[in-house]
Amino acid sequence: MNITVWNEGLHEKLDPKVAEVYPKGIHGCIKDFLEEAGFENVRTATLEEPEHGLTQEVLDSTDVLFYWGHIAHNKVDDEIVQRIYDRVMDGMGLIVLHSGHESKLFKKIMGTKSNELRWRENDEMEIMWNVYPSHPIMKGIGANVVIPHEETYGEFFNIAPPEELLMISWFEGGEVFRSACTYRRGRGKIFYFKPGHETYPIYHMPEVQKILVNAADWAYTEGATPVEHGHFPVPFIKTLEK
Repeated sequence: MNITVWNEGLHEKLDPKVAEVYPKGIHGCIKDFLEEAGFENVRTATLEEPEHGLTQEVLDSTDVLFYWGHIAHNKVDDEIVQRIYDRVMDGMGLIVLHSGHESKLFKKIMGTKSNELRWRENDEMEIMWNVYPSHPIMKGIGANVVIPHEETYGEFFNIAPPEELLMISWFEGGEVFRSACTYRRGRGKIFYFKPGHETYPIYHMPEVQKILVNAADWAYTEGATPVEHGHFPVPFIKTLEK
């Protein structure tokens, strides 16, 4: 499996607090724990690289793409968004993290103008409840995952109804949130996972790492079979006669 971890790569350059938590950037942290889990072919890409590091060659050789974005959604080129979208339709797995919910890419996949939600930053505790314990992404995860401090997200979350809802979060202020959702688009599998605000060490948590390792395995579709489309002048039943 070939994995690409994409991140804007801006917060750690602009905010010393973020650089302290993620000295290699969020993308570097994710790459490290994926490799520790046994994935051998993991690379990173960031916004300021040519073509955002997501050339057609890179995407064509990517089986699963992790995508984290926040402050530069509008700086992502529409052509690159379409390029990623097309690869998902062709079978590339996609894992959208945290504020990537408002990215051009995820809105295109959801078919929504905006994936708005309620939010605030005040160091509240988040409890993520496991509501689908038999799902492959939840393998090895108990009844809940407690995150001591996190940015609060709350419903209503304006996304397409999840095909599978894996976790529901509760926050100290009383909000709840659909925080782990799966979708299928074309031949690709998509997982949205809410935790991951840049100023908290959430991607260092073993439970969070376990979920994302499981998600990479789940999102991987080996040798997705091309689907035939278009005009077929010969009726299918006649092709059987041959």
